[in-house]
Order: sequence, then C-alpha cells, then structure tokens
Amino acid sequence: MSPFPLALVDRAESLLDRSDRAVLGITGPPGSGKSTLTSALLSALASRLGADAVGHLPMDGFHLADVQLDRLGLRDRKGAPVTFDVDGYVAALARLHSSPKSVLYAPGFERELEQPIAAAIAIPPSARLVVTEGNYLLLPHGGWQHVHPLLAEAWFVGVDDDVRRSRLVRRHEEFGKSPDAALAWVDQVDEPNARLVSSTREAADLIVKATSFAG
Repeated sequence: MSPFPLALVDRAESLLDRSDRAVLGITGPPGSGKSTLTSALLSALASRLGADAVGHLPMDGFHLADVQLDRLGLRDRKGAPVTFDVDGYVAALARLHSSPKSVLYAPGFERELEQPIAAAIAIPPSARLVVTEGNYLLLPHGGWQHVHPLLAEAWFVGVDDDVRRSRLVRRHEEFGKSPDAALAWVDQVDEPNARLVSSTREAADLIVKATSFAG
C-alpha cells in the first residue's frame, strides 16, 4: 500500500479556512475506490484534527429498502439514482449546515443485508469536517442537483475501467452472487450507472487517480 498523499489531507483540511464546518464530497463510478479513499482520508484527518472533529455521511445509507423497491418495481435496478431517497440525503446534508449544534442521526447501509439501517450514523456538533461519498453527488437532475451546492468541494475518483469492473464482480461474488450472476449484474446494472456517473466528472473540483492512494 502506497503512503496516503499528504497533499489530499492538506487540501481537505484547508476547506475549514472557509467556514466553521465543511462538507467534502467524494464521488466516482461504482468500484472506483471511493470508500477506500474516504476511509484513508478520514483516518488521516482524525490523526491530524482529532477523531471528534471529523464525520462520515455515506450516501449508501439512503438506499431505498427492498420493500420499497419491490413496491416501485425497481428491485432489478438497485443502485440506480431513482433507487435512493435523494430528498432525505439532501435534507441530511442541509442539516449539517443549518443545525451545527445538533447531533445528526443518519441511516447507514449494511452490506451483508444489502439494506439501510435507520440512525446507524451519528455526526456530533464537534465534527467540523464531514466527508460524504457516493455515486451521484454531481448528477445535475432528479433531485441530485441540490447536493453539489451543499459541498465545499467535490472530488472525483478515476480508475481504469477493467480494474473497476473486476472489483465489482468480486464484490458481488463476496456477497452471495454466483460468478455468472455477478457478471450479469455488472453488465446490466452497474455499467449504465458507471457511464452516468462518469459523465459528471468535469463538474468535480479535483480528479483523484485511484493509483495515488491505493496499490
């Protein structure tokens, strides 16, 4: 594992020069390494600023539960923009700014269950720098256009498509899909989403190459 670039830590910390609380967005297509970057960045920021000064608000917690996807006929599109509670996500981001003295309780996402878990995340008032990551932070429609204005910056994680696809297939297999089913899901669900996310790349404030923080 390569040392985590201090330039990224410095840039994230500098966002606090603009306001008392800053929200940094990490985006990129499925399998690009958003979670890896976010985890490493949060760890580095906690070491520098103190654990209580940083927070994490993943977009994944705002997945619609399977019961809602079934009701809407969207179970086979899970992960697409319409399968998230975008209004709830935007409201949570807005509360980070409008109610900084209150604890923000937000849903998390349990990978093994593939379901959101209510109030699994708590972001305290002491969290001055909050990192949020997800696919659609820069999408300009469908309610997602309200996300970008709530971010101090948005970073886009870029990675080779073959590497990204192999990660996705492996991830789906780890969570119970057969090799054929995993490959089919990547081709039919993940790749259309990836193309959509990649179209938002130019709206990012910074492009972060996955090779700069992993491998």
